[in-house]
Amino acid sequence: MPLLKLENVIKLYKMGEQLVHALDDVSLSIERGEYIAIMGPSGSGKSTLMNILGFLDLPDKGQYFFGEKNTTGMTETDLAYARNRSVGFIFQTFNLLPRETALENVQLPLVYAAIPRRKRDELAKKALNMVNLGNRIHHKPNELSGGERQRVAIARALVNDPDIVLADEPTGNLDSKTGEEIMQIFNQLNTEGRTMIVVTHDTDVAQHTKRIVQLRDGKITEDRAGNR
Repeated sequence: MPLLKLENVIKLYKMGEQLVHALDDVSLSIERGEYIAIMGPSGSGKSTLMNILGFLDLPDKGQYFFGEKNTTGMTETDLAYARNRSVGFIFQTFNLLPRETALENVQLPLVYAAIPRRKRDELAKKALNMVNLGNRIHHKPNELSGGERQRVAIARALVNDPDIVLADEPTGNLDSKTGEEIMQIFNQLNTEGRTMIVVTHDTDVAQHTKRIVQLRDGKITEDRAGNR
């Protein structure tokens, strides 16, 4: 059984008097342990697809299965729980709290999950060590380089041991050398069995993945093996 499965998913947005198909009859299966890039130009629907896969939004039509669970009709509370427990998000802009240390930023998903303080400290330190930032746990974002900030964001995404890691343009704010270092971390995470989904327009980023899904005008136009 696939870890994620979309069946004939449609997502509509109203622009003035017009209805726009952000996703137009999209069907897609992703197995546990896959490493996939979702690509497409601006307006292709890739961000909308990411939002549905990550429980940030629901389809207007069609079905989305997460394992055996049909997400149709999930409440906001259900969606929030699924996001916190099942998905690790990594964003282009890092989305770190500027006044909090690396350790405190990584702990945030655990705070929302009501994990006790001592356990939060233990899990956050472990996640930061996984991305080689064990010596920077008390530094705030403005004391870290761009690459270090993204590694804090990766540690935060991993701290709850999620079923999938969703990365949205994860190297977009980084120079090419630092971006390559981040992608090597992603490669290692996938080698360890993590399910990785990267939303990107960057072909260099996509080349690291094992499968590339191309979107245009809300439809999947190509689904092929990657280079790894």
